[in-house]
Amino acid sequence: MLARNAESLFWIGRYVERADDTARILDVTVHQLLEDVTVDPDRAARKLLRVLGIDLPDGQLDVWSLTELVAFDHGQPASIVASISAARENARGAREATSAELWECLNTAYNGLGGAMRAARELGPYEFFRYVEDRAAMFAGQADSTLSRDDGYRFLLLGRLLERVDMTVRLLLSRGGEPANSPAWVSVLRSAGAHDAYLRTHRGVLDARLVAEFILLDRLFPRSVFHSVQLAEICLHELDQAPGGRVGSRNEAQRLLGRARSELEFLAPGVLLEDLQTRLADLQQTCREVNEAIALQYFHAAPWVAWTDARHHLGTTAVLDGEL
Repeated sequence: MLARNAESLFWIGRYVERADDTARILDVTVHQLLEDVTVDPDRAARKLLRVLGIDLPDGQLDVWSLTELVAFDHGQPASIVASISAARENARGAREATSAELWECLNTAYNGLGGAMRAARELGPYEFFRYVEDRAAMFAGQADSTLSRDDGYRFLLLGRLLERVDMTVRLLLSRGGEPANSPAWVSVLRSAGAHDAYLRTHRGVLDARLVAEFILLDRLFPRSVFHSVQLAEICLHELDQAPGGRVGSRNEAQRLLGRARSELEFLAPGVLLEDLQTRLADLQQTCREVNEAIALQYFHAAPWVAWTDARHHLGTTAVLDGEL
């Protein structure tokens, strides 16, 4: 597979997952601001912006200014519309590596953003959030049902999984220090799409330790950090062209993910909340290092190569597109 196509698929997965997770988090935050008059809108908005890594603007923030910045602002790289636009642009440059259905899904999602934004301004932000979540779910379904399980699919899935881990960690970081019975933990579950699954698993008992363990460590919930890290590690193993080294792992990204997975898998029961912030910060740093390691190993194009014509003693230069 061409390196540029592999990189495009990887970032398509990341951008779509980023748009989906941002819509989920923003949806819960907006509902909280609209329903709970005791919550300070400016403080809650700034807390969310710090979680998402968005620069804090001047002036007071409310529900609509927060939505405009995080959801509708094309000039904000971390916004929802910017993420969908970037995913569609990457898909346009890698049409030969994606299915027609997947391209149509992203193109339709992009073309429908204007209508969804107008509906949100008239009827409320929920209309836009629901649109983004539905299109992201359709994208995931089209990818699962129309792409061969080859390297292209693995890079797409790998991007989705890494972004999911990063966004889930950001979500938990925003709730550090909350009391064990705080309603904020319900917001965490809803933002992670885990509310119903958690209630069925723990019979409705709301406890900070159980919530954190479910979102971070649960092996059956597909959006948990452990499940995502484990599946990403499998993707990297399948992408490795020469597995089976006798001493450790040759793949730096696989080594980093394996260490993170082991730390989560063999964590002693009941100690997760003791140094939760440190563990989350370490996971976030691991996501950054894994992203850099993947880019270095798979996406960097081959260097310039000079070809010499022996008959005319003329040098010409060609660029070889890196292949996997």
